[in-house]
Amino acid sequence: MATRSPQRAYRAPCPGCGAEVEFRSAQSAYAVCPYCQSTVVRSGEVLQRVGRMAELFDDHSPLQLHATGRLPGSGEAFTLIGRMQLQGEQGRWTQWLALLDDGRSATLSEDNGAYVLMHPAHWQGAPPPPDRMPLGSTWKIGGGTFSVAANLQAQLLAAEGELPALPPLGEPFPVVELRSSDGEVLSIDFGAQPPEVQRGRSVELHALQLKGLRDGEAVREEAGRQFDCPHCGAPVQVQLDASKSCTCPSCRSLIDLTRGLGAELSYVTQQETIRPLIPLGSIGQFEGVSWQVVGFQHRTGVEPGDDEHFGWEEYLLYHRQRGFVFLVDASDGWSLVRPTSGAPAWREGTQTATYLGRRYRLTSTYLAETNYVAGEFYWPVYRGQKSSNSDFAAVDGKGILSREQTPGEVTWSHGQRIDSLVVAQAFKLGDRAGLFRRQDAGPVGAITGGPGWATMVLTLVLLVVVLSLMSNCSGSPGGSYRSTGGSWGGYTSGGGHK
Repeated sequence: MATRSPQRAYRAPCPGCGAEVEFRSAQSAYAVCPYCQSTVVRSGEVLQRVGRMAELFDDHSPLQLHATGRLPGSGEAFTLIGRMQLQGEQGRWTQWLALLDDGRSATLSEDNGAYVLMHPAHWQGAPPPPDRMPLGSTWKIGGGTFSVAANLQAQLLAAEGELPALPPLGEPFPVVELRSSDGEVLSIDFGAQPPEVQRGRSVELHALQLKGLRDGEAVREEAGRQFDCPHCGAPVQVQLDASKSCTCPSCRSLIDLTRGLGAELSYVTQQETIRPLIPLGSIGQFEGVSWQVVGFQHRTGVEPGDDEHFGWEEYLLYHRQRGFVFLVDASDGWSLVRPTSGAPAWREGTQTATYLGRRYRLTSTYLAETNYVAGEFYWPVYRGQKSSNSDFAAVDGKGILSREQTPGEVTWSHGQRIDSLVVAQAFKLGDRAGLFRRQDAGPVGAITGGPGWATMVLTLVLLVVVLSLMSNCSGSPGGSYRSTGGSWGGYTSGGGHK
């Protein structure tokens, strides 16, 4: 049986240092010398040095150049031959160039443990300019309907290996992302000419059958970075390389890390202290793996035309292979949610949304604000940060959605309700299960070691008092802490750009 012959690799000495530079793909025009970091461009059989590439930052990725894998479904083999590290308004992300066996290429986008596999796509004619693609606008592309989820400025920070094209180092260029209700992602990179269009879906890392990953010894442990708090001078340890903000464990000041630890650090003091029910650093078991609590924030919301605020709390959980998820504590129960790769089909002003074939009903629309922060976050969170939010509940009762809009991006999140006892047991806090109970809780007697009859009687008395007070109010529908699905925070969606 005839076998496909491998594509011929091209090798030539680096114009900067003389070391060998290899081009495996015929589509690659650029490469970065692994020895002197020279950026070289190939013209026929000649290499020309066009500059020097910046050093890569350690993003703790399990991926590395020359790792191999197989595409889900087709099983076609590929090799990672290039990497670009990019920066946007809300954070950094990485794009890996994958060379397929038949010479075609694909892109594996990586951000905080979320991955999207994309292939080159066709836009009939030419994509409209970015200023004609506002957030939320819908477009018919290749038989599908997509909505604009992000319209931002990005810039190249660093690169390695070989790549078909490179935007100028450090110069901003527009990136527009569109998403569909069946989970597809379409990305338009205006840093290339003509603009590069790619289309794909999110993928789990294990589905790629990867080999040649960085082993445990090669990947630097989260030993952290340390500096002195700019407010009180106490030592501050940053555990995650992706963190864009953190809090001082001594004075609780919120510290901005977006300009790096070598720059002058800015901070905001937080006078009040809110103690999380689940301590930072705790390990919890969800979805069969261990997650660590790395961040906590308290947020409040207010519906348009109402002066009553409600509140909820969010725990940011981290797993090295799976990235980040949010554990949300609201008065109507606990939820485990994560940003979606696609965007539900929904028009502003309507009451229903559709995502992955399931219908959701709008339950609330409100303005959200962050009031207190502790720990580390992969986006630059700050006190007073505001967004426009909408919450949805599945018509069949299976699942919840949340839409959060900030300047430049719309983030959708999807998740499921979790029983309060399950949450307590996940963190081995079953002896404190009563503190986790919310409106979703069952009868008191269902929890071993729960409160006694005296507590039940006191609770009933308090309930009568509260209902009496509410009946005397002027008809306001909410209290200071009401039932809500919450907002899942975060400004990343694991899509093409991040």
